[in-house]
Amino acid sequence: MIRRPPRCTLDRSSAASDVYKGQKLDVALRLVDGKYRSKVVDNSPAELAQLLHWLQKHEVVALHICMEATGTYWEAAAEYLADTGFVVSVVNPAQIKAYGTAGMVRTKTDKVDARLIADFCLTQQPAAWQPPSPALRELRALVARRDALVQMRTQESNRLLVARAAVQDGIQAHLDYLEKAIATIEATLRQKIDDDPGLKGQRQLLDSIPGLGEKTIPVLLSYFGGPQRFGQAKAAAAFAGLDPRHHESGTSVRGKPRLSKIGHAALRKALYMPAMVAITKTAWGRAFCKRLAAAGKPPMLIIGAMMRKLVHVVYGVLKSRKPFDPSLHSA
Repeated sequence: MIRRPPRCTLDRSSAASDVYKGQKLDVALRLVDGKYRSKVVDNSPAELAQLLHWLQKHEVVALHICMEATGTYWEAAAEYLADTGFVVSVVNPAQIKAYGTAGMVRTKTDKVDARLIADFCLTQQPAAWQPPSPALRELRALVARRDALVQMRTQESNRLLVARAAVQDGIQAHLDYLEKAIATIEATLRQKIDDDPGLKGQRQLLDSIPGLGEKTIPVLLSYFGGPQRFGQAKAAAAFAGLDPRHHESGTSVRGKPRLSKIGHAALRKALYMPAMVAITKTAWGRAFCKRLAAAGKPPMLIIGAMMRKLVHVVYGVLKSRKPFDPSLHSA
């Protein structure tokens, strides 16, 4: 009889009182005899170190860790545990929900969810997650911070339009600070890419694609840059949630195709304006739009299709290490 290594699951949840102070990990360790051991730790490096000590107490040698990709809270824990040497799998929450529904799980608690993920890990054997390089981790953090600052700037600009005179100076001072902070972080982004020869070369390749600019390229590099992560372009598109979702059954149900949106929203957000530019400003993009419009496709579907097309183009350029060639996409 083959003895399988224990399965450990990390289920991120937050206390209702304070999401920052109460952020925690619900851990379920599934032993080889089918029994469970549970533990709750804070999602912090110090607490994760205690988690490793707890695993050692249970004499865990080989371990397959599985966790849900919930927001960004999972990233630090996944990177820490993967760097420690464990096999880590990161799965979409929709998969866990469907697995629980299929198993007729009727209870919804953090402890039950953690054990459900452990069972999923044992039976489904999800693929191992590949942690990004330190350079890509920093790049992704800088991109996320820039987006947060831009969002704050938009919010403050909207407030300034309707603010009373008593608070206008304070809002304007905050806007001035945000402008400087955004300029600083964009300069840091450029320098970070310049300091990495591999990322610098990939930026030059992506810069050859019409519609991609200094705002979009760092986002694409933070997810698709570095060593090749995906075996096919359609896998890269699915990672961004840009794969088509069809809803058909029998002869009566014929739902309209839609984007699955089961993927990174940040990538979809970053690709929207480049898709619009490609459709309206480039010959190959206009030909692509015209072909889909002639087939009866609605405008929003065409935009989504162009976003997916751009991911395919990005994948092809990075894989071939050759600049964008519009003649390959003019048919």
